[in-house]
Amino acid sequence: MIADHLLDRDDLDRELPPALARIRSRSGVSLAFGGVVGSVEQVVLRHFDGPTVGALADVAVGVGQGLGGKVIRTNRVVAVDDYLRTDVISHRYDRIIAAEGLHAMVAVPVIVQRRPVAVVYGALRNGQSVGARILDLLTDEVRALEQQLAVSAARRSTAERTAVIGHERLRDAVSQAYADLRVLASRVDDPRLRATLLDVTESLSATRDESAHVAGAAVQLTRRERDVLSLVALGYGNAELGTALGLSVDTVKSYLKSAMQKLGARTRAQAVVSARRAGQLV
Repeated sequence: MIADHLLDRDDLDRELPPALARIRSRSGVSLAFGGVVGSVEQVVLRHFDGPTVGALADVAVGVGQGLGGKVIRTNRVVAVDDYLRTDVISHRYDRIIAAEGLHAMVAVPVIVQRRPVAVVYGALRNGQSVGARILDLLTDEVRALEQQLAVSAARRSTAERTAVIGHERLRDAVSQAYADLRVLASRVDDPRLRATLLDVTESLSATRDESAHVAGAAVQLTRRERDVLSLVALGYGNAELGTALGLSVDTVKSYLKSAMQKLGARTRAQAVVSARRAGQLV
């Protein structure tokens, strides 16, 4: 399923004008126009193809009001042969329609993920009615628009998932390097080399998100607590931790218990997650 935030307003604003141009060219309607459904469930009319006096520009069509408002409410195509006289819609916008000299009109909802995201209109000024040909052309064009929007959203979703996977892989690689260096530092006898290795691990630790560091400023783990959690994150058990860090199992448990208490974690896994969120673990 495509999340709502992936339905970019820019996609709608980019795809509507050429769709309206095709509708007017193929169907022969006097005016093709449309608007995007906003956060307050109004259609703001901003895209036009064909002559207009400007009365429709930036009109916000409310749910249930006029032709477009009915389309939003029902999610169905609605057509009228005489806008000003029909009894199937409200007449809140009659003065605007009269100013534009529009007579017969049809409105089609653009539906993505089962909700209307825009409305496309076709209107005639010459007294003709909206026939089956015009209805079919508008419906076909809107269906194509829906598919294009769905494809754009799917591509955006794939890009976001790829970015997340890439970030997770990078984080895991940094975590592995951090843990390996900490283990190596604990086994090195040369104080200068040990200090250098510890400086490198601190540099790796500095790659954590600044926002997480600020959010977790109240949580401060000791170096050994971070060592233990960095290996827990890699799946080490207590005995393996002790061997890797040169500590007894009881000492490992003590560091782990202290870290969990500071982080308010009930499990080892929760401690790792909380430490990362607090900026205390790469």
